[in-house]
Amino acid sequence: MAHGDVGLELGARVAGALRRGLGVEITPVEAVVRPSTREGADYQCNAAMSLAKRIGKAPREVAQAIVDHLDAADMVEPPEVAGPGFVNLRLRDEWLRARAAGLLGDPRLGVPAAEEPRRYALDYSSPNVAKEMHIGHLRSSIIGDAVLRLLRFAGHEVTPHNHLGDWGTPFGMLIEHLVDEGHSADTGISDLNRFYQEARAKFDADPAFAERSRARVVALQGGDEATLTLWRELVGESTRYFQKVYELLGILLTPGDIYGESFYNPYLDAVIEDLDAKGLTTISDGAVCVFPPGFANREGDPLPLIVRKSDGGYGYASTDLATARYWAAERGMSDLLYVVGMPQAQHFQMVFAASRQAGYLTDAHTAVHIGFGTILGEDGKTIRTRAGGSVKLVELLEEAVQQAAKTVAERSSLDSDRQVEVARAVGIGAVKYADLSNDREKDYVFTWSRMLAKEGNTSVYLQYANARAHSVLRKAGQEPAGEVLITEPAERALVLKLLQLPAALAATVEAYAPHKLCAYLYEAATAFTAFYDTCPVLRSDVPAETRASRLVLTKVTSDVLTLGLDLLGIAAPHEL
Repeated sequence: MAHGDVGLELGARVAGALRRGLGVEITPVEAVVRPSTREGADYQCNAAMSLAKRIGKAPREVAQAIVDHLDAADMVEPPEVAGPGFVNLRLRDEWLRARAAGLLGDPRLGVPAAEEPRRYALDYSSPNVAKEMHIGHLRSSIIGDAVLRLLRFAGHEVTPHNHLGDWGTPFGMLIEHLVDEGHSADTGISDLNRFYQEARAKFDADPAFAERSRARVVALQGGDEATLTLWRELVGESTRYFQKVYELLGILLTPGDIYGESFYNPYLDAVIEDLDAKGLTTISDGAVCVFPPGFANREGDPLPLIVRKSDGGYGYASTDLATARYWAAERGMSDLLYVVGMPQAQHFQMVFAASRQAGYLTDAHTAVHIGFGTILGEDGKTIRTRAGGSVKLVELLEEAVQQAAKTVAERSSLDSDRQVEVARAVGIGAVKYADLSNDREKDYVFTWSRMLAKEGNTSVYLQYANARAHSVLRKAGQEPAGEVLITEPAERALVLKLLQLPAALAATVEAYAPHKLCAYLYEAATAFTAFYDTCPVLRSDVPAETRASRLVLTKVTSDVLTLGLDLLGIAAPHEL
């Protein structure tokens, strides 16, 4: 049975105390109960500091009222007022023991499901057809996938959509080059990047080819079936390639999740007509624009969102407005999420503002740009190949597995086939965790030595901690069961950390911030390591009831690490 956030549970008790003692009504969140680093305190309540001015009393007086009227003797030791008005709270060992024992066998590990599930449309990955995925697609794909897993675990309905770049003028030259090269679905395209570069070079150098390409664009947009067949072949080849990358990376996206630019193309005229009918459009330099309020350029002039270019073509803004209209109005989604790089922040702010002007988004909807920074090389610049080109994602992932294979071979007694499997889990996990453990809005430096380190906040450290737990459980030869005892400080510290999983997940989901979960998992693994080093489990002189208790804690720790890593899209091998 899920019990939820210990801090919120204490917050509810504090809210009750304030209601009884001072007639003040606050929510459990407003009680501001947080884990404490003070000796002798597990949690600290800071509500008195924020309430004092509001109710005209001294902070210590408010804090004392909390202490005097707190109905929590079953949960905490007698509380105390500290400093200018903090309330220190120490959980009773009996309460900790019972709550920890309740985690064994609970698939949700104390995490409650959302009381009011919402419906999310999640846009992530979004590579371009006829181009190989490069390292720039890594962040969108893995951050988006973690958000997908986290929201679904929280109990929400999530529909992912992969907004492929599969439409527009470049497809004229790509289809024409496909014809010239005699490619077909049977022969395939072995190198998408080279195919694109050849088409571009030919377009720039050969006027006749360029003319044929422009005519092919007209045929494509006009619905010519022969051209559409070639276009579908090009999209299909790319889709098969993307799927291989997703499978290697452990991304949940499938071909059924593809909603490319072409999908929204039939909606674009209707969007413009709709905006025009609502009086939201203005002609500026021949282009049809919307001017969402609150946006200006450096000169202070209103900033336009161009929804139809002066040549009659459509751009990203048109497609993104059609996307918002489709998912919110037609599909009935309550929340629209876009996992796209930080440079697009203003674009999405303007699209969201225009969508609200148009009525596509209402007060019942949220729209969030889940932005992310850039991956840097060790020189502090955007990561590139030695030749200066973009790093291909497949090549990076293959190198990660090769690097991990060395690490695994040095320490593992597994057979060769199992080593290959584990190396993949370690290598891919290291790449993903190195990204997810950083604040997504910031740039980070890509360093092999750091991401594959066996110590510190890395996936390798977490995977080894989990494998160590499994090793203990295997050697014990018995199913963990029974009461949890707390006889050593390391046991108590581990229990406290395990019970903080619900709070860590809630904070992660609220901010769409996987690094918060990573930080928690690292703390849990560190607490387990201290427990492992100081609290023997299998030694012959350990009493049976102590052994049973420590096996329960070992099993719950493994369950927490395995669940947490899975929510990040990272495997947790039982052996390393």
